[in-house]
Amino acid sequence: MRSQSTRHIFMIEPACFYANPETMDTNVYQVKDGAQENPEAIFKSALREFRAFRDELIGQGVIVTTALGYEACPDMVFPNWMSTHQDGQFFLYPMRNTNRRAERAPEVIEAFKAAYPDFIDWSDFEAREMFLESTASIVSDHVNKVGYSGLSARTNRELVEKWGALMGYEMEIFETRSHQGLPVYHTDFLMYIGSAMAGLCSPCIEDKDRARVLERLSASHDVVEFTMEQLQANCGNALEVIGTGAEKMLVMSDAAFGALSPAQLKAMQAHYKTIIHSDLKTLERYGGGSARCMLMEIFPSVS
Repeated sequence: MRSQSTRHIFMIEPACFYANPETMDTNVYQVKDGAQENPEAIFKSALREFRAFRDELIGQGVIVTTALGYEACPDMVFPNWMSTHQDGQFFLYPMRNTNRRAERAPEVIEAFKAAYPDFIDWSDFEAREMFLESTASIVSDHVNKVGYSGLSARTNRELVEKWGALMGYEMEIFETRSHQGLPVYHTDFLMYIGSAMAGLCSPCIEDKDRARVLERLSASHDVVEFTMEQLQANCGNALEVIGTGAEKMLVMSDAAFGALSPAQLKAMQAHYKTIIHSDLKTLERYGGGSARCMLMEIFPSVS
């Protein structure tokens, strides 16, 4: 039986952290003046946030496996260059930025290859300037086998369609615009899908696609919609996990939790008794990513 979520999460503890200059042209959510600030203080704060977040997950019964990042990779705390799947697949993905490609740790890859029988390496597409950045590019409804993908400089339509054909998923592909007019860099920044509810910033989806996406998602899930302002507060960057007692829980940052309206929170609490949230303000400010970006799901193979 297929599951939407998992109890086992993989995280990478940063060995360095600062606003990545290579990603700033596509990620409007990371601060642009970070290089002028105190790098040692930024890293220490990010490391504290990472460890507190990891410990909060473990305290709620989530199994967390960690690896240590590399000194030259400021975004390695966001492990969206690989994914695992219930049918036994382990993917490596083509990343747009050079110092993100360097995150593909051979020791991590070998460990996952040993556990998953179907290893799929798409990193060669980088030579063709075609990119697909894992679960950040495609947000999946695993039970119904539907994938949602917002196109951007980091998410190529042809690869989205190729991924859907390979995995047997129907793909809902759409275009977006951030508050600055550029496409939202990653799909998992604007939406998440749990077992019975989903979160979506529908205003950032282009008019021609919005009704179709919302209708498809609403057919299988209760949908909580976010405003553009809530998108900037990372409300769309959340993940359902399984914790103590097989309880389904929702994970997000303190900023996202604090930006929810009472009505939205009530709607979420109808599905989740526990909402895990943690202070990630440094990681959000300089990395332009939030809670979900830091979590790679380790799915047991049911193939």
